[in-house]
Amino acid sequence: MKIISGQFQTASQKVILAALLVLGGGAVNLFAQSNTATVAITNAVTYNTATNPVPLGAGWIRRHEGFVAQAKQGGIDILFMGDSITDFWRNRGSNVWNKYYAPRHAANFGISGDRTQHVLWRMDNGELDGIKPKVVVLMIGTNNTGKERNSDTIRNTVPEAIAGVQAVVTDLRARLPDSKILLLAIFPRGTLDDPQRAQVALINTVIAKLGDGNMVRYLDIDPNFLEPDGTLPKSIMPDLLHPNEHGYQIWADAMNPTLNEMMK
Repeated sequence: MKIISGQFQTASQKVILAALLVLGGGAVNLFAQSNTATVAITNAVTYNTATNPVPLGAGWIRRHEGFVAQAKQGGIDILFMGDSITDFWRNRGSNVWNKYYAPRHAANFGISGDRTQHVLWRMDNGELDGIKPKVVVLMIGTNNTGKERNSDTIRNTVPEAIAGVQAVVTDLRARLPDSKILLLAIFPRGTLDDPQRAQVALINTVIAKLGDGNMVRYLDIDPNFLEPDGTLPKSIMPDLLHPNEHGYQIWADAMNPTLNEMMK
């Protein structure tokens, strides 16, 4: 039996978590007292795609090989790793990147579409070889939520996605023992009633515990993107997923104090 517990803010989040676990093949008992939910998973499916390193297509491999070559050149003090939200620092967030991070010898190893299993494969295949960044800025996991396109197949259950993020952090610590990790909460997405919004919130609740206050710092800047009622404005994320330039400025402003402290 595996126990997962955390502060889950709404009854709907608890219901969604239970449903996801059932769909994932586990027998679930959900106990709630106040805002604390404890999930007992029995007979759960042991195979988890989120923790199984795999590559993607030829174009993805070429990008990975470019990162390996960049790593071999060294000189990386800040390493950003993640999916499209990180990747798009190259275009939508380029002005903010050039102002704050390019002068600090930062590298962007984000690839659009990545899930935890893809980042694991990239790390296993040379992207961290020969570098010793002072800080790794990591945000991954949003693409492990939801369903496959044109399919009812669930990508990963919430516990599976959590295990995937944990595996990435563990691998980073093993490969870069002298580097600090700034683990960002997965950014909010979708509308208030979007199931993926609730899944992301649940994942964040648990991965927050990966922060040890020293080598791994967890930082939740999600409230900076939201209206007081929790609405995600299109003026910040036009597609309700990826920040625009204004969104990247919000990200930098909210993250920089913690990043600066970790870089000392």
